[in-house]
Amino acid sequence: MKQNREKIIVRTSILGIIANIALASFKAFVGLLSHSIAIVLDAVNNLTDALSSVVTIIGTKLALKPADKKHPFGHGRAEYLSAMVIAVIILYAGTTALVESIKKIITPRTPDYQPVTLFIVATAVVVKIALGLFVKSTGKRVNSDSLIASGQDALMDSVISLSTLIAAAVFLFWGISLEAWLGIIIAFAIIKSGFETLRETLSKILGERINGDVSHAIKRTISSVDPEIRGAYDLVLNDYGPDRHLGSVHIEVPDTWTADKIDVVTRKITRLVYEKHGVMMAAVGVYSVNTKQNSAAEIRSKVAKIVHEHKDILQMHGFFVDETEKIMRFDIIVSFESPDMKTMFNHVVTDVREAFPDYDVQVQFDTDISD
Repeated sequence: MKQNREKIIVRTSILGIIANIALASFKAFVGLLSHSIAIVLDAVNNLTDALSSVVTIIGTKLALKPADKKHPFGHGRAEYLSAMVIAVIILYAGTTALVESIKKIITPRTPDYQPVTLFIVATAVVVKIALGLFVKSTGKRVNSDSLIASGQDALMDSVISLSTLIAAAVFLFWGISLEAWLGIIIAFAIIKSGFETLRETLSKILGERINGDVSHAIKRTISSVDPEIRGAYDLVLNDYGPDRHLGSVHIEVPDTWTADKIDVVTRKITRLVYEKHGVMMAAVGVYSVNTKQNSAAEIRSKVAKIVHEHKDILQMHGFFVDETEKIMRFDIIVSFESPDMKTMFNHVVTDVREAFPDYDVQVQFDTDISD
């Protein structure tokens, strides 16, 4: 599967390199011939796209390096680094375009458009739209941020090329040269695209919240393993590159389960989650649920009422009470919307302890990491 993904990314990137080099050559020729700074900058932008495709190939190859002692989780994050390099290339191209456009405003030169010039630019618009849509859709299909960024950049290029056609039409009909000013608009568009790509990539490197649909699907799979599983909580997915996730979760199970039963169920959970969702579960923790004491359910109900009186508490789980030893333990999830999460947590714990002064109340602070 990973080899097929690599082949698709490399093949798509090579197609992008060939198309962009061809377009850059034609645009540079007609741009210099017609003294059009906008077309020349458009050609430079195509060269940066070709370079981006080269970086994508390198990043994909590095990401496929097998795990080793120093990098036990593999090298998948190299793809995110390649997407970041592409963003820097785009930013550099945009900054260069801005500087050159300002120079042309200071020392303007009248463009000389020819029919062949306009034909080549028009052809470039069609090619870049087709290329952009193809590369972006392929990137989404194989979950490649680098390809998605390259495809988005290609679509932006088609808009840029179209704007040069509009500038040419304005000059031919009204004799007004918008070349340099158009170059500034193009430069800002390129810079904006670069910043957006960089922001999205850095966000993934820092670690993003699990997609809600994915989270719910994994929890459903876990809960389906055994009818006695009361729920799945605290799902964490660590991202080590596209389609490379290492996870952990807690499940609520009856306090009558034996170690053998827990071992069988947790192993089955690990296998099914990997088969259905491609996630390697590094750990499956267990919360014990009272089944022996008749008053445990009543105590849980009272505690839940106290906890949920606080609007910034999203969930209570992992509840267990030992009436003999007078110990009560549970976890609560505090919303990120809370003005002071730690203060809210302490407030809830105090309220529960006041309601049950005879108990040793042990509460775990959880944050809202997954739906």
